[in-house]
Amino acid sequence: MKVILMQEVKGKGGEGDVVDVARGFAVNFLLPRRMAVAATRGNLKQLEARMENIRKRDEGRISDATGLKGSLDEKTVTIEAKVGEEGRLFGSVTGAMIEAAILEQLGVQVDRKKIDIHTHIKEAGEHAVTVQVYREVKANLTVKVVSEDGEVAVAEPVVVETADEVVAEDAATVESSDEAADVVEETADEAAE
Repeated sequence: MKVILMQEVKGKGGEGDVVDVARGFAVNFLLPRRMAVAATRGNLKQLEARMENIRKRDEGRISDATGLKGSLDEKTVTIEAKVGEEGRLFGSVTGAMIEAAILEQLGVQVDRKKIDIHTHIKEAGEHAVTVQVYREVKANLTVKVVSEDGEVAVAEPVVVETADEVVAEDAATVESSDEAADVVEETADEAAE
């Protein structure tokens, strides 16, 4: 079903775009929420008349988003969390926590739904996060997670033994157990005599 979007819809388009969507999505979601109207001849004529206003608003939004990106891009925000052994968090850092930290530390209001946490943040340290400011305008920032007492407790790297090292250790254990068995046998033979 063809509809005209009245506002930006994530993954579909922006205000004034004519898009083809599933009928159920249009009838049950977009139309009742007045996020879109059916793409009829009359609505398309109205859209042509409104396109200049839509373009001006879009240019204003893009310039605002570029300014907002400049105040967020390559910045670092710090979040305090409960950290256990080896830098693991009790829980994880959420978008709402990052939103609050950005507002408090940088003085910028962002929507937590537009914060893209690439992977779950479950360890102390620095993590890359992307904020979608407006359509293609995205800002990259760093979230630094520290323990509540202020110390950065980074997880210790895990040392993994290779298969060759494990085999060498097992061979050494077998040799030492063979030597011990020989000593026991010699002692038993001497005791028997």
